[in-house]
Amino acid sequence: MLKKMKFATKTIHAGQKPDKSTGAIMTPIYQTSTYIQESPGKHNGYEYSRTGNPTRSALERNIAGLESGKYGLCFGSGLAAIDAIIKLLNPGDEVISTNDLYGGSYRIFTKIFAKYNIKFHFVDMSGLNNISKLISSKTKMLWTETPTNPMLNIVDISALSKVAKKHDLIFVVDNTFATPYLQRPIEHGADIVMHSLTKYMGGHSDVVMGAIVCNDDDIAEKLYFIQNSCGAVPGPMDSFLVLRGIKTLHVRMQRHCDNAKEIAEFLNKHPKIQTVYYPGLTTHKNHEIAKLQMKDFGGMMSFSLKGDSLDDAIKIVSNTHFFTLAESLGGVESLCGHPATMTHAAIPIEERLKSGVTDSLIRLSVGIEDVDDLIYDLKSSLD
Repeated sequence: MLKKMKFATKTIHAGQKPDKSTGAIMTPIYQTSTYIQESPGKHNGYEYSRTGNPTRSALERNIAGLESGKYGLCFGSGLAAIDAIIKLLNPGDEVISTNDLYGGSYRIFTKIFAKYNIKFHFVDMSGLNNISKLISSKTKMLWTETPTNPMLNIVDISALSKVAKKHDLIFVVDNTFATPYLQRPIEHGADIVMHSLTKYMGGHSDVVMGAIVCNDDDIAEKLYFIQNSCGAVPGPMDSFLVLRGIKTLHVRMQRHCDNAKEIAEFLNKHPKIQTVYYPGLTTHKNHEIAKLQMKDFGGMMSFSLKGDSLDDAIKIVSNTHFFTLAESLGGVESLCGHPATMTHAAIPIEERLKSGVTDSLIRLSVGIEDVDDLIYDLKSSLD
């Protein structure tokens, strides 16, 4: 009997089997909408590709294995995955969420689901007292990101899990920034882990997809029902691309981490920088928690400028060369962005300022290029 696989081996082998009909080592792209049935209702496990597709199933098994979960479900985007999770709730239910989160998450919470009488509270989750005082009989879910987007705050997953279990709440962790290479929230007590697979998991900026992983049989059954009933599923070609991307996840993520450390240290010493937000710096307020629950510190960081000038920030992100000004993150190429006018423009100015998203804040997705070239690029744009 084979011993339990380590992570690097899981990226390549978890949930994967050679194609029985041809022996193909790579999962084929089953580009089909429907499947032959021997007689009504009698089939080999697949009947219609919204309900299930062999390429998607292989990806779902792989992601579940990477996240130490029993069940994996893939969706047409990260937001489609979020949509499915919130549909576990009923009108009148309440959610407590971190106040520092992706602008798209904030938008779907406040502009879509709030209309259906689901109430969202946004709070700094670095302090458990902030959370406990908001919990009532109507509270049904805790939602967090760690590291958060874009302030790179670290939330103590184990501590938050204890709060969720005490009050019988569904605890959801958006693990997009970290990926299962750096942390596996289910191992720390999370009920549901979600990903924008568009980012590091796909890793090549060529696919849009989301995923959910969980262990609970009842939650999984409900999510599978929502996935099939609402139909926000990815196609087989996209599933193949993410499967291919995951095979190098461990190699890419380590390079992202190594590059980001050097860049964070460079920025931290630059005279024009006010603050660097990166959990790998010992000055980060939750550095010790990050050390406990993460393997390394990731490839994402943000920094603000002295004087907090919007014009200066826009000038910097518009004059880089290797750091491309663009939405998204997690690809092999380095990206820079201006959260206040891009990814977090949907958040009201009062709310974004409370969480630290100032006018001069710049977010970097550090790629896997040569780090000397990346530092030179930043130095040139800052000088």
